[in-house]
Amino acid sequence: MKNKTIATWLAFWTGPLGIHRFYLYGFSDTLGWLLPIPTALGFYGLERVQQLGQDDTLSWLLIPLLGFTIAGCALNAIVYGLSGIEKWNAKFNPKVEELHPAGRTHWGTVIGIASALLLGTTALMASLVFSFQRYFEYQIEAARLISQ
Repeated sequence: MKNKTIATWLAFWTGPLGIHRFYLYGFSDTLGWLLPIPTALGFYGLERVQQLGQDDTLSWLLIPLLGFTIAGCALNAIVYGLSGIEKWNAKFNPKVEELHPAGRTHWGTVIGIASALLLGTTALMASLVFSFQRYFEYQIEAARLISQ
């Protein structure tokens, strides 16, 4: 029995590791196995910034991967939490009745949706700001070097 509230919170807390995908689709889910790759690359980008400084070109390409993965998993949490009871049970609990309690929305689900909205928006905006800032800084630096 796949519970909508549990799936929402798993996508929120452990989404970048793919655990919510394993909960919903089983261990044969390819996306569940692939999700940790951009997460690990993003953490590697953070490590590079700590070791090499903010001028490292590769880090400003890798760090947004982590942010976009977190934002995408937060979006999944929101979609799971907002899905209707009939739709949820038809997709994830097909052998039970249409209005089975596993697909109901509780206060825990609503709090999970609000938390995912907050964290996902923050991660997405931070990733975009970081990417654009680095991009424009490198463009200015390149223009300055060409003009010399």
